Amino acid sequence: MKKDIFTPADILLPDGISLEDWSVIACDQFSSELDYWERVRAKVGNSPSTLNMIIPEAYLSDINIEIEVNKIRDAMEMCMKQGLLREIKDSFILVERTLPDGRVRRGLVGAVDLDEYDYSGDKAAILASEGTVLDRLPVRVQVRRIVRLELPHIIAFINDSEMTVIEPLSYKADKLPLLYDFALMEGGGRISGRRVCDSDADEIMASMRALHEKSDSLMIMGDGNHSLAAAKVYWDELKQSYNPAERMNHPARKALLEINNVYDPSISFEAIHRVVFNVDPADFVSKFSRAMPAGSDYRLYWFSRGESGYIEVAADYIGDMLTAMQEFIDEYASQTGCHVDYIHGEDTVKKLAVEERCLGLVLPAMDKNEFFETVTARGAFPKKSFSVGHAKDKRYYLECREIMVRSD
Repeated sequence: MKKDIFTPADILLPDGISLEDWSVIACDQFSSELDYWERVRAKVGNSPSTLNMIIPEAYLSDINIEIEVNKIRDAMEMCMKQGLLREIKDSFILVERTLPDGRVRRGLVGAVDLDEYDYSGDKAAILASEGTVLDRLPVRVQVRRIVRLELPHIIAFINDSEMTVIEPLSYKADKLPLLYDFALMEGGGRISGRRVCDSDADEIMASMRALHEKSDSLMIMGDGNHSLAAAKVYWDELKQSYNPAERMNHPARKALLEINNVYDPSISFEAIHRVVFNVDPADFVSKFSRAMPAGSDYRLYWFSRGESGYIEVAADYIGDMLTAMQEFIDEYASQTGCHVDYIHGEDTVKKLAVEERCLGLVLPAMDKNEFFETVTARGAFPKKSFSVGHAKDKRYYLECREIMVRSD
C-alpha cells in the first residue's frame, strides 16, 4: 500500500478581521499591471492583509529584497502576536470558489509531503507540469528561511475521472462546519470553506490512496509550482540538520496547497501569452516564422503597433510546439537583449502591444484531457505554458500554516 501523500493539517485562518482585505490574489498575477496592485494597496490600507506577507512580482525590479523579506517576517509575527489567526486542527478544508463567470470550482486544502515532490523531471508522486525557472526560486527560498508561516496560492491536480475524492463531499457540504464565506476583491468572485475532519478526512485519505494505486504520479502541479519548488529547496536544505526521526514530524517537511480534480467541469486551461519589449517586431516575426516547423497544427497570432498576423506551426503535441517556441524566444532574447513577460489574457496582450518596440504573441490553449498523459509520458511543459483559468480565477491567499519550530 502506498503512503499518504496528502494529509490533514493544522490550518490557521484569519479571525475577527475583514476577510476581503486579508485575501489578495497570487503574487505572480498582473505582473505588468502596477495599477492593479496599487488599487489593492489603496483598498487594504492599514488593515491586516496577506498583501503585507508577499512580494507581488510587479514590484520585483523596484524594491530592496532584504528589506521586503524582513517586512514580511514582521507582518507575520504581528499577526500571531495580536491573535489574528485561529487554528483549525488536523483538518482538510473543502473550498468552493465561485469564479467571476459563475462557475464553481471545488477543491480540498491540505498538506503534501515535500519528499514526494520533484520539479527536475524525475518520476515522483507529485510532479511539476511546467519547467521550473530556477532564478525565480531564490527570493521565495529567502522568505521561507526566516518566516514563521506559509501562505499558499498553490493548486495541484489529481487525475480522478471517476470523481471519488472531492466530489462526494460536495453532496454533504451543507452538513460540514462553515469556516468562511465572502466576496473576493477586484472581481475575483466568491469563496467559501468548510472543515473536513475525523471520519470524513479518513475517507479522503483512503480515496487518495486508492487513486495513487492506479498511477505512480498522484498529483501534477497546476498553479504555484515555483512556490512549491521553493518549499522543496528549503526543506532539502533544512533537513540536513535533523536526524530521520526529527525529519518525520518537522512542519517544513510539508506544504499547504489546494487540490482540484482535473475533470471538474469548471477547470479550464488558458494559454499564457508572451509580450516582448524592446524588440524590432518585424525582425522578430521574420526570424520566428523561419525557426518554427511549418504546418497547420497550431496557429499563433502576433500583434504590434498598428499591425497583426499569424504564424502556423506543425507539431504532434502542443507541448512540442511550446518547447520550440520557448527555445526560440530564449535564444532571441539572449542575442538581442529584449525583455519577455508572460501575460494572462488576450486583451492585456493587445493593450501592451501598442507600445513602441513591443510585440504580443497570443498562443492557443491546451486541451485538459491531454494534461496527465502528456506530463507523465513526455515530461513537463516548458515554462509558462498554460494557466488554470483567467487571471482573476487564480487562488487568493487565505489559509496559513506554521512551518517553523522554536529551535529553527
